[in-house]
Amino acid sequence: MKRHLAVIENRGKRRRKESSSRVTEGWTGVNERTFIAVKPDGVQRKLVGEIIRRFERKGFKLVAMKFLQASEEQLKEHYWELRERPFYKGLVKYMSSGPIVVMAWQGLDVVKTSRKMLGETNPADSLPGTIRGDYGVEVGRNVIHGSDSVESARREISLWFKEHELVCWEESSEHWIYV
Repeated sequence: MKRHLAVIENRGKRRRKESSSRVTEGWTGVNERTFIAVKPDGVQRKLVGEIIRRFERKGFKLVAMKFLQASEEQLKEHYWELRERPFYKGLVKYMSSGPIVVMAWQGLDVVKTSRKMLGETNPADSLPGTIRGDYGVEVGRNVIHGSDSVESARREISLWFKEHELVCWEESSEHWIYV
């Protein structure tokens, strides 16, 4: 197993710690991760680059990304918690109708912050400046999915990425972003 030095958050102070190739110490601090998926409407409208740009400019680190055509089975597992909702079948069908881009991002409070960056599920309720507020048209075509909790992020990332596909790397600008 590869070893590397990882920056670990410790009560507001940074310290270096030797770690395995997948940094998961509590998934807190600068090591918190979230799952983001650009939905078929976002891919078709060529918004992938803009979405990546927003996350990079915020200071988050991309640790995994795939461009793929998701299977209905994989989407059913991803949206399992929504299976009793009336829109579930339509959502699975829509998400499997075209290619999507799935990503794992890492950074301080990345789950909470990315949810704010995405905006409300209904684009009409989203503020300008959010991804859905700027690009979303309707609830069923709202451009992007993001994990709603650290626990959901863990589950979703493990569903779409194998452990070896998550890349731990030291960002040269990290000391400019985090105190």
